[in-house]
Amino acid sequence: MEKKPLLKIKHLKKYFEIDRSQILKAVDNVSLSISAGETLGIVGESGCGKSTLGRTIMGLYEKTDGKIEFNGQDVDLMAASERFRLHRRMQMIFQDPYASLNPRSTVLELVAEPMDIHKTYKNSRERKEKVEQLLEEVGLNRNYLNRYPHEFSGGQRQRIGIARALALNPKFIIADEPISALDVSVQAQVVFLLKRLQKEKGLTMMFVAHDLSMVKYISDRIGVMYLGHLVELSSSHDLYEKPLHPYTQALLSAIPIPDPDIEEKRERILLEGELPSPINPPSGCVFRTRCPFVMDTCSEKVPEFTEIESGHFVACHLHR
Repeated sequence: MEKKPLLKIKHLKKYFEIDRSQILKAVDNVSLSISAGETLGIVGESGCGKSTLGRTIMGLYEKTDGKIEFNGQDVDLMAASERFRLHRRMQMIFQDPYASLNPRSTVLELVAEPMDIHKTYKNSRERKEKVEQLLEEVGLNRNYLNRYPHEFSGGQRQRIGIARALALNPKFIIADEPISALDVSVQAQVVFLLKRLQKEKGLTMMFVAHDLSMVKYISDRIGVMYLGHLVELSSSHDLYEKPLHPYTQALLSAIPIPDPDIEEKRERILLEGELPSPINPPSGCVFRTRCPFVMDTCSEKVPEFTEIESGHFVACHLHR
């Protein structure tokens, strides 16, 4: 039985007006859904629009067009009080643990702030106990309550950010490149933590990153973005075993394989040319200027995002 989508977006667009004659199309006509309890990975090069997608879903950016539904409800049709309550169910883990935490606030104040806003505790004692419990859940000592962010390492700061995101017992979390600012030795620890919390708490998650090996480990399905467009979407297994879009194939070919014999014989796909500007994207297929299989129709027609196999979607004229 197919699970009911917790989050559904339809033809979502987020454009930024640079000046009166220039529009930056950061997210352009993206449609997808995320089932309850699922982790959806979003990958792509820097500048592809994956972080903007997450921030637009969260409401940090006002969408230009399209529809966002949460648990079957259209967010645009919600009253102000309903939107306020929605923020308790949707939370975000930010990329930079150095910039996302107020340096003048203690750990207690940082983690408790969402609870303060939504009044989810009876008294100061309960407030403190909840923060202590959250710290333990993310692997931090409860005695850290009165310390400040500068007293912690990058990995510890990100754990504080995760505890803060969990403070309201959300159903859905967007993790916006939560490991990219961390040392390699710490990245795996944070990913293991997120995977454990997702399982224990039944969280639904969107995991935004550019490290495809990490995304494969944590995600049930993966969406690939290029220049504001979703170009491929499938289960994690299918995407790695039989990628359909030339861009996905190029991304996967760049992942090192921990076997010297296989790695030496493996052919890598090198994309030529620079990433086009989202202010002036190519006509037709946005990937055609770098695609090794480009055809005449690619410059004339935008490829439809089509289900080629069960649960495997791709936007490419090669697969028609």
